[in-house]
Amino acid sequence: GAPRACGSPSHVCQPVLPPQEQVVVDFERLSEHAAAFQGHDVGFCCLGTTRAKAGRAGFIRVDRDYVAQAAELARAGGCKHFILQSSQGANEHSYYLYLRVKGEVENLVQAVGFDRCTILRPAVLLCTRQESRPAEWIAQQFLSLVARVFPTAYSVPVETVARAMVASVLKPGGGKVEVLENKAIHELGKAVPQQGTE
Repeated sequence: GAPRACGSPSHVCQPVLPPQEQVVVDFERLSEHAAAFQGHDVGFCCLGTTRAKAGRAGFIRVDRDYVAQAAELARAGGCKHFILQSSQGANEHSYYLYLRVKGEVENLVQAVGFDRCTILRPAVLLCTRQESRPAEWIAQQFLSLVARVFPTAYSVPVETVARAMVASVLKPGGGKVEVLENKAIHELGKAVPQQGTE
């Protein structure tokens, strides 16, 4: 439901949400978990791995095949609006495997036939990871400095992406398929009011 006023001009109370259920699924047998995808109006997908961690075949399976299958199950379960985190530069014709797979999965998700599909293409994600990725850590340190001068050009904090994904649900649709590049993600991610603020 919509936020409701609680008497304070500088505070918006959030509605009380029912308890949320977390369901663990086996992506190798995803079709057996179709019930977990039933009855949801909106689907959010940030699934992904790396080629270094999963190998070439594993990367394709996770970033393309699992995502496409989850989208199909969500649509069959009644999902109207699917929000997919992709990548800056996604292109099914790219020479680079990562960008090619991201372009392929964008096409597969669009083909599922959601009433509305929002695709976010963030640049380098700035975050703290539990796993060690030394080269990525060095890149993030450099990009954190660059972001002070060019805040929307080469990177985006994961919190901003998450807020933009939520905001895409709350704002009027930009058509059946809407693609948000990094700058638009920054703008939309800033537009979501934080809990306890106007």
